[in-house]
Amino acid sequence: MTTTNRALMESLLEREGTTYAAEAGIRLRNTPAPLYQLLVLSHLLSARIKADIAVASARALFDAGLKDPRSMAEADWQQRVDALGKGGYRRYDERTATQLGEAAELLQREYKGDLRRMREAGNPRKLLRAFPGIGPTGVNIFLREVQGVWPEFAPYLDKKALQGAQRVGLPRTAKSLERLVDAEELPKLAAGLVRVALDEEAAHAVRDAA
Repeated sequence: MTTTNRALMESLLEREGTTYAAEAGIRLRNTPAPLYQLLVLSHLLSARIKADIAVASARALFDAGLKDPRSMAEADWQQRVDALGKGGYRRYDERTATQLGEAAELLQREYKGDLRRMREAGNPRKLLRAFPGIGPTGVNIFLREVQGVWPEFAPYLDKKALQGAQRVGLPRTAKSLERLVDAEELPKLAAGLVRVALDEEAAHAVRDAA
């Protein structure tokens, strides 16, 4: 690692290396509840809405007790709408409330509420898209965050993450970036790169602090 790359990486991880799951209060492990919570967060983050609102709305859903697919499916539509509203997720709240209920029901029906069963059943890149509200962007978000506990997907640094790498002057391939961090830091790296891709001022701050 060059001195420049080391300084940039340290600055990026220190300033922007909080995963979105951690920001939403999810203690990500390979167990059913946190994996489901990450699915919900990925759904919310994939809409055309500010990331901080999506994170706050995920927290509001979890604070309302909707932390697992059974509670999400059993909640009525208005409960989901109200929780999303508390987080500020108002532009898409009605549609999203419906999709969250449908996705929870599908997860219960197809995988007994456990995304690890989906992982065993086939390719999550394809199977995740069966959940209402999860498209290509949602899949990318989920796999960027989950790669620390589903290591077969590491290094998962998609187009958005690589845009962030280019913006701060780090290498622009997943393999080159993977060599700059320990395996357990890959989710933090991915999140940091996405954050600077989305926020030019954050990118400038990372470069200036390096």
